[in-house]
Amino acid sequence: MTQVVVVTGASAGVGRAVARAYAERGARVALIARGEAGLTAAERDCRERGAADVRTYRLDVADAGAVQRAADDVVHHWEVIDVWVNNAMVSVFAPAWEITAAEFRRVTEVNYLGTVHGTLAALRHMRARGRGAITQVGSALAYRGIPLQSAYCASKHAIQGFNDSLRAELLHDCPAVSLSMVQLPAVNTPQFSWVRTRLPRHPQPVPPIFSPEVAARAVLWAADHGVRELNVGGPTWRARLGNMFLPGLLDRKLARDGYDSQQTGRTIDRAAWRDNLDRPGDDEWDHGADGVFAEQARHRSPALWVSTHKRALSGLALAGLTLAVAGVARNRC
Repeated sequence: MTQVVVVTGASAGVGRAVARAYAERGARVALIARGEAGLTAAERDCRERGAADVRTYRLDVADAGAVQRAADDVVHHWEVIDVWVNNAMVSVFAPAWEITAAEFRRVTEVNYLGTVHGTLAALRHMRARGRGAITQVGSALAYRGIPLQSAYCASKHAIQGFNDSLRAELLHDCPAVSLSMVQLPAVNTPQFSWVRTRLPRHPQPVPPIFSPEVAARAVLWAADHGVRELNVGGPTWRARLGNMFLPGLLDRKLARDGYDSQQTGRTIDRAAWRDNLDRPGDDEWDHGADGVFAEQARHRSPALWVSTHKRALSGLALAGLTLAVAGVARNRC
């Protein structure tokens, strides 16, 4: 049966990669984003990659009514929504005291409330049908805040708390609707060339950096399997474990290294810089899925492979243990 999938933030970065991956499966794909050029190019990508059909919705996920209308329109044309992926995001790079109240509000409205709006729009149809999968694109920063990204980190923490509450409610009332959160490491997306920033040098993801396709594989796997949470890459695991066992040490390490690790050596041209906080960064030209750090981006994650093959690895470990015990028993005989 052909899947019906909705992806927010679909015009660039991880959302673009996720949309492409579902198109390659032959799904019907609904794309939600603000930027006209990016959205048009994303639609073309999906059609060229074999999507059964594509619909586009140019809107801001901060507008709950617009998100709900898009969901209703998808169901009107395709009858169902099987998978909803919440991915849209914006950010501001600056110390907290340099970020205005309006900027904190805007990041919260897009990242956190945009996720809530998408989730509620999807649930309106999934609960009536009795099944579906919602996947939130999260971050290691949902558990460990870092300097210069307080607004973004806070929004991801909020999504995590929202998910915990909602997941229990779904298990109580509608267990066939799955809710997953994919916690990403640093990913090479265009956001680092259009984020609002007050840093002196060009922003960058904290290395090691992964390609958007790695993130997309994780998102599809999480939606397919309905897992509670999927940690992508060794850096995500290290950040979570460090925050769990050595939070004070991690505070000091981030205070020492967290500023330089999020900036390249290249000074920003303030006159030419255009951010996407209040307007789309891909309205006039398409930026695609990848950012400017392609040469550094990793296209494989051994840690992700392990996370998505736990059953097979457990089976092999059990088989190995059984053989070892049998060998010991034979030797004793």
